[in-house]
Amino acid sequence: MDSLIRTFSNAQTSRDGYQLAQTLSPDLPQQQLQAIWKSCGHHDAQNVIKRGIQNSTSGFEKLPKDEVQGWSDVYLAYWKAIGELLPALNQAPQSSWTKVYDAWKELLSALYRGYIGQGFEAWSIPCLYVVAKNLRIFALRADEERNNNVAAGDTSGQIFQDDFDPESEQHQKLEDCARQLNRIFTLCLNDRAPLEESRKWGIYYIINLLFKTYFKLSSASLSKNILKTLSAYRGDMPPLSAFPKSQQVTFKYYEGVLCFLEENYVQAEEHLTQAWSLCHKDAMKNKELILTYLVPCHLLTTHTLPSQKLLEPYPRLQKLFLPLSNCIKKGELQAFDLALQQGEDEFVKRRIYLTLERGRDLALRNLLRKVFIAGGFEEPKVEGGPRVRRTRIPVAEFAAAISLGSKQTLETDEIECLMANMIYKELMKGYIARERGFVVLSKSGAFPGTGV
Repeated sequence: MDSLIRTFSNAQTSRDGYQLAQTLSPDLPQQQLQAIWKSCGHHDAQNVIKRGIQNSTSGFEKLPKDEVQGWSDVYLAYWKAIGELLPALNQAPQSSWTKVYDAWKELLSALYRGYIGQGFEAWSIPCLYVVAKNLRIFALRADEERNNNVAAGDTSGQIFQDDFDPESEQHQKLEDCARQLNRIFTLCLNDRAPLEESRKWGIYYIINLLFKTYFKLSSASLSKNILKTLSAYRGDMPPLSAFPKSQQVTFKYYEGVLCFLEENYVQAEEHLTQAWSLCHKDAMKNKELILTYLVPCHLLTTHTLPSQKLLEPYPRLQKLFLPLSNCIKKGELQAFDLALQQGEDEFVKRRIYLTLERGRDLALRNLLRKVFIAGGFEEPKVEGGPRVRRTRIPVAEFAAAISLGSKQTLETDEIECLMANMIYKELMKGYIARERGFVVLSKSGAFPGTGV
């Protein structure tokens, strides 16, 4: 405990929030955690901690009485949390990650009270980062432990009731964690101090934790409420560019994914591109996550496919996207359907299945383009005049190509419906002359964006 108090004193002297946050970390070596836990007992812990904080701050600008009490409560809660954490780490009998979560939640509440009414200053905001991040980790472990116990037949932690729904209890602690993080979000957002002394500087870190939590709970729609609230306070907030790049990247990534899920692919592409450009060159996992959504966005907005060079550092993305890309390039409809079917589980898990399914239109366009090119050129009206591609293509030719490509025999009405959709989606320029059984294509740019 003495070394902890000394670090606290040094952090207060230098007003170093990150050094102070280390005194509330559960990731210290177990030997150090054990020493902190054994430094005092239940009967005298409160007095030992309070006296240590008072003595450590007496040599410089003395902390106000309320603040001393606030930090004493924080470190008492931390000491109690260590008492639950050590047995859980060592898998001791009667230990429980649920107990760890509850004790750590009390630590977060002590910090919350300190900022609300005991004078904690904004420079110490990194303490919230460490405690909030680990609350989420402990919530995940508590839920996993509980679900494993239920699967093993241990129902001692359940309340028996007629309408008990096991699925609703799967993320019990994580849902509670989301509520706690929401309190911290409000704490930062509603601070009315001048910006240089404001808790608003902690808001994007907490928002990013909320995004991660909501996505884990499959409640991504709740993230939109956060964005709406943030938008309402935008005038009182520091610009996003003033925050650390790591926070900018995470925020832009989730903002892009939310737009993606709403099928607003233009804005999704904009946000994800910003996240990509800001992301550290060595953060390969983060870049892979960004590309998972940016590639389908490009597919729909610009009709461009990822290159082999782009995906080379990411084997998993190569496995996901290259088979589909090759099928789209070659216009192979059946192969596209098979590749989509083979990757269905992974595509659904990553929420990109429906978006990639639309890539079939591009595969169909490329197939129809091949028919157009194979049709050759019309005879020039004037000898030596410029050659013009044949633009009146029999529907039967397109029907044959589609039937070969999809390995299915389609009726003429179905073929015409597909052609009409291609024209409507501006993937092909022209019109269908049904009475004569022809498709009349534009002489300039029959397939926009392909150079034909």
